[in-house]
Amino acid sequence: MWSLGLLLLLFGSCTADIFTAIADMQRMLGAEKEVTTVIESYIEAEQKRLEELKRFADEYIVRNNDAADVGPDFVTNPINAFLLIKRLTSEWKKVEDIMRNNVADKFIKNITENRIKNQVKFPQEEDLSGAATAILRLQDVYKLDSTDLSNGIILGEKVSHKLTAHDAFEVGRAAYNEKDYYHTLTWMQTALNRLENEEEKTISEAEILEYLAYALYQQGNIRRALALTKRLAAISPDHPRAKGNIKWYEDMLQGKDMEGDLPPIVNKRVEFDGIVERDAYEALCRGETPPLDPSEEKLLYCYLKMDKPFLWLAPIKVEILRLDPLAVLFKEVMSDYEMEVIKATATPKLKRATVQNAVTGELETASYRISKSAWLKEEEHPVVARINRRVEDMTNLNQKTSEDLQIANYGIGGHYAPHFDMSTRGEKEPYRVNGNRIATVLFYVSIECLHFYRKRKRMRSRHSILEIDWPLFCSM
Repeated sequence: MWSLGLLLLLFGSCTADIFTAIADMQRMLGAEKEVTTVIESYIEAEQKRLEELKRFADEYIVRNNDAADVGPDFVTNPINAFLLIKRLTSEWKKVEDIMRNNVADKFIKNITENRIKNQVKFPQEEDLSGAATAILRLQDVYKLDSTDLSNGIILGEKVSHKLTAHDAFEVGRAAYNEKDYYHTLTWMQTALNRLENEEEKTISEAEILEYLAYALYQQGNIRRALALTKRLAAISPDHPRAKGNIKWYEDMLQGKDMEGDLPPIVNKRVEFDGIVERDAYEALCRGETPPLDPSEEKLLYCYLKMDKPFLWLAPIKVEILRLDPLAVLFKEVMSDYEMEVIKATATPKLKRATVQNAVTGELETASYRISKSAWLKEEEHPVVARINRRVEDMTNLNQKTSEDLQIANYGIGGHYAPHFDMSTRGEKEPYRVNGNRIATVLFYVSIECLHFYRKRKRMRSRHSILEIDWPLFCSM
């Protein structure tokens, strides 16, 4: 049975999954502005409260000085006695009320209520980790230097604020929590370098040194790990782990030369991190596409598709990009209005994208797919039905067995690592009703549309059917 496997509209794009989609990140910008206003209002209210307390304190000081000048006879004056008792009863009650009247709870409650009202999610620890991991992913794919990134420089251009030592430390800590010691070492060293140039320190040297030493050890730099741990013990003699770690490293180095200059740092990236054909994937993301064979290149062509009566009036611009597997580029097939309608309709429905577990058949989230997605049916908006009809005109494939329109919203650094869109041999319960996927159409909001056909199962060339959504710096 023929089926159009997947209609996927991509408008590029960070509960604890805000980092997976730009749509949520954009809503957070308004929330941050609101938080700034609330903090300023809170400071103003606190200043008034503290000024009133200061006025009471000044009055107490004046009265105390008067009493000290007169001595014990001060209270023999009935007026003085009355005022003393008043200050320590009704006036002191006012002071207690002012001291207890911390307005923070009120302001925090207002922020929470506005978040619920405006459906704005606040990030959690997982979002911080996810955002840091996105930086690491972009760093690897686009061969970016951590020092440049910490200076706000991306691909040679100054595009953001500099990171503090603490900021760089958090990126390194995210790598450490993933047991990614290659990036831990790089970013902890960057944090240490930034700390040395900070007038107002944003983190302690001891905290950085412990992580950096452990990353050095994990990457095989035991002598350097030992040297840094000794430095840690020197600046923080009461550190709970420093002495034990020194002995541990010394025991590992027993019988080896521990004198002389330290050897160069070794920091190799893990060869296999779960991404299939990683080097080729990252090269493609950088635009480093292998050249076509000249014999194939001369067969490529462009044309106007006019094989249906309607297309005589509105032909579709088509470019054949590759013949095996067939990859076709359709140009100018979606209007700005249609794009905005699709985004507006899909945004409220966006949820963390999932993958199907090949063994259990269950849907689950995965680190190799960082995005949010939504599915739109034809009856939800006339534009959806119109796009489905247009895809049928573009591909000549019947839409009766196609899936619903899927919208993907990627966060910064969001990606979908190389994967098969169709089910492969051995997967549990692949598409029992309408058959397996045979083709995918991708609409990019600010780019053209790309379409390519799946190889049939009998054609085993796995290199020709892997699909990639590469990490993004910003929304498209």
